[in-house]
Amino acid sequence: MKAMILAAGLGKRMRPLTTVRPKPLLKINDKALIDYHLERLAKAGVRDVVINHYWLGEQIEAHIGSGEAYGLNVRYSPESELLDTAGGMMHALPLLGESPFLLVNGDIWCDYPFEKLIGRTIQSAHLVMVDNPEHNNGGDFFLRDGQLFTEPPGNALTYAGIAVINPELFAGSEGGCQPLRPFLERGIARAAVSAEHYSGEWVDVGTPDRLMELDTRVSAMAVA
Repeated sequence: MKAMILAAGLGKRMRPLTTVRPKPLLKINDKALIDYHLERLAKAGVRDVVINHYWLGEQIEAHIGSGEAYGLNVRYSPESELLDTAGGMMHALPLLGESPFLLVNGDIWCDYPFEKLIGRTIQSAHLVMVDNPEHNNGGDFFLRDGQLFTEPPGNALTYAGIAVINPELFAGSEGGCQPLRPFLERGIARAAVSAEHYSGEWVDVGTPDRLMELDTRVSAMAVA
């Protein structure tokens, strides 16, 4: 199974840190955020990874290169304009192929075991959901019996930015700049989007304060 890391955002909420460095290269315990993902993907048995980029993307390519140092084959999907989440995936499909692929947001930190998703049978998509953080206390979707819903009943949870995506989710779309949620909602309406609740370590590293807090915590864990 191939994997894609989304790394094209501007990182506006993380400024001024992201004025000279793309968010996936910001460091936690002296290691770039994206390195944690690459190492975990390699450990899970993934070999082919596609990374999209836009803002300061040349730094990402210079940092990772071919991926050989991680035991991976890394290819890049540069964007001349921001395409948002779904648009970025559709733009990268020539590199990803027609089979389901593992998707990871480049600006999260987690200890999710990616091997759980390798070879998973899905319909349109399978999402990893987490407890709602303070900055998203209403959640994104409702989880009930392994299926996602846009309305209750069920537990309101937050999409973790980790998923398995079947390219057929985007069937009929012409691409361009498009968010992911409308595609997921259409899949949910067909009962074609499954999900799981993950209760392990997960942080949306979206602000300098969250970055600093996470860096302090992970650094302490490393020396414990």
